[in-house]
Amino acid sequence: MMTTVFIIAFLGYLLVVFEGVIKINKTITALLTGTLTWFAIAFYSPDKEQVTENLMHNFSEISSLLIFLLIAMTIVEFIDIHKGFSVITHRIRTKSIVKLFWIISFITFFLSSILDNLATTIIMLALLKKILPKSEIRMVIAGFVVIAANAGGAFSPVGDITTTLLWIGGQLSTMHIFTTLFLPAFAAMLVPLLLITYRMKGFAVLRAQVSMKDAIQEEKIKGSMSVFIAGAIGLFLVPFIKTITGLPPFIAILFSLCLVAFVSYFYHYHKTEEEKHKYSITYALTKVDVNSILYFLGILLMVFALQEATLLSQLAAFLVSTFPDVNFIAISLGILSSLVDNGSLVAASQGMFSLEQFPMDDNFWSMIAFCTGTGGSIFIIGSAAGIAVMEKEKLTFLWYFKKIGIYALIGFASGIAVLLLQMKIFNS
Repeated sequence: MMTTVFIIAFLGYLLVVFEGVIKINKTITALLTGTLTWFAIAFYSPDKEQVTENLMHNFSEISSLLIFLLIAMTIVEFIDIHKGFSVITHRIRTKSIVKLFWIISFITFFLSSILDNLATTIIMLALLKKILPKSEIRMVIAGFVVIAANAGGAFSPVGDITTTLLWIGGQLSTMHIFTTLFLPAFAAMLVPLLLITYRMKGFAVLRAQVSMKDAIQEEKIKGSMSVFIAGAIGLFLVPFIKTITGLPPFIAILFSLCLVAFVSYFYHYHKTEEEKHKYSITYALTKVDVNSILYFLGILLMVFALQEATLLSQLAAFLVSTFPDVNFIAISLGILSSLVDNGSLVAASQGMFSLEQFPMDDNFWSMIAFCTGTGGSIFIIGSAAGIAVMEKEKLTFLWYFKKIGIYALIGFASGIAVLLLQMKIFNS
């Protein structure tokens, strides 16, 4: 059984990794791999009822996470259809390229901790297209958006799939994520920013104004500020509601969605049904990237199948015996996440290492969260934010690595240094 499950998972994941070459959507491959691994387990198992019971137990965890991601994405889309993000982006007025680097990076860093790194990246790319013509400078800033977005998502339970998985899985608590990972994440963004500032100093850029047509269109949407504030507060409250009540995060995120929907309804209740629909939950759901939700469904089914077949626990034992320093394992996973989807790596690590072995808020989980969250910035294909920039700005793999990857690698190393220093200080 173990051999069959391993072969299916290995081949399936290869197809996911080489999606661009074989031209098969990775969501289809992930779902097929996830289902086939469970088919194999059921085929070889003498107790089919036990397999079904284990699958349903695992699926309750999977569905909880997927509902959380779906509702979080819906809130982001709700804000977007109300032009809520213009509350921030329209306040950028600098003509200095250095100041622009700093403003874009800081907005991206903090916004991605409230939203998620992919949504934040898309918002910032739209902003860059309005204020800069297509140029080498815009491409470099877009590359730094990837670094800042991934770093910002690493210190928030809702900012990145890696921290979300570890938070919902019980490996990291809300306050521990904020207090332990903020400084390392900030260093991962700040150090590259200081280096690029030295390189770019003395350059200036003319800001292209938003067209009058766009400005008028955005002014007509009432409640942009209110919906943005409601969405930001709602998302920010999620981890604290979980901490206070102990309920699963999807309950808190549903409450936050209702909060945003009520604020929106207040501004549009007098309109016709057709006009209301444009600002409804139903419409926001149509804009959500369901493809990514189904992708994680397939990946998580595969990971739980590997766990059911005891392959992950055997791999964990091999890694621990080979690399006595568990920090090296976490750093290796971080570097690997620059080439392989970081969400699946974190899900695999959760299956490999138990809470009995590494309890909640153990340094190992902190290192996993930081390394897999920020390591994806080293190569452009290592994160959803990077892939979004690659598609929208037409950046190549080699261009990104030469121009941005070295900065991301230095930031990654700087963050690890800060995290290790924190561990030494507070554990001594």
